[in-house]
Amino acid sequence: MRQTRVVVVGSANMDLVATAATLPRPGETVLGTDFVTVPGGKGANQAVAAVRAGAACTFLGAIGSDSFGVTLRARITAAGVDTGQLRVVYGTSGVALVMVNADGENLITVTPGANGSFTGLTPEELAAVRDADVLVTQLEVPVETVTEAAVAARAAGTRVILNAAPARPVPAELLDAVDVLVVNETEAQALTGHGREDPHALLALVPRAVLTLGGEGAWYGDRDGTAVHVPAVRVEVVDSTAAGDAFTAALAVAWGEGRDLLDAVRWAAAAGAACCRRLGASVALPRRHEIDELYAPA
Repeated sequence: MRQTRVVVVGSANMDLVATAATLPRPGETVLGTDFVTVPGGKGANQAVAAVRAGAACTFLGAIGSDSFGVTLRARITAAGVDTGQLRVVYGTSGVALVMVNADGENLITVTPGANGSFTGLTPEELAAVRDADVLVTQLEVPVETVTEAAVAARAAGTRVILNAAPARPVPAELLDAVDVLVVNETEAQALTGHGREDPHALLALVPRAVLTLGGEGAWYGDRDGTAVHVPAVRVEVVDSTAAGDAFTAALAVAWGEGRDLLDAVRWAAAAGAACCRRLGASVALPRRHEIDELYAPA
């Protein structure tokens, strides 16, 4: 079987992760238990996750000229991702402040840094998008860049998966180029005004949609009439920080390999669960054999 070619257009951040028994409320200070610094950002996470799930992956994005940028490039490249076209811009890299409690729940604040400068795709970047089997993108870089990549992919016959995170307005031009939309409840609410009570509302925007429901699994629907709840895979949760990124990447890899979308969603659910078993973002992303161990076909 030919290796799936995935291109990820998105963000790279340095994640500063603190753990504590409980998450602080506004104005409250809590005593932490641990602290780690790990590469993250939805784009970089999904690129690394795609490689670990079995794809060949090119990452298109921007990092800063600071020490975080040096570390980000080195770690993403070491994970097997093609970073030959990763831009370096003068200034700071993106940074995410992550707090995780004893139940694996988290609070995250992201400052974009270099990610905000990632605009105007070059001919070489557009060629990489057109040559891919699947384009995966998110909304932590300028939406104009995401739209440009998605439109180019659609014109070339490359499948487009949009993880519409974080929640923000999405232009119609971008939605028209999307094959599969992946959102959580907050993001679905922002796009349609509805959450789990009416996930079908997403199908007014795109032909196929996945609504992730955390510990309750995911909903998949399409305009052909499919509407299925995919149960979550039960694991001991340590940290859910990058579970959504593992899910989205695994979905892209499985779909690119020729699985039908519903089966790809089931495999992606196993990837998200496997990610929850370790602390951190990119360091917790599961390898293919770990996904297969948890995968439960219908």
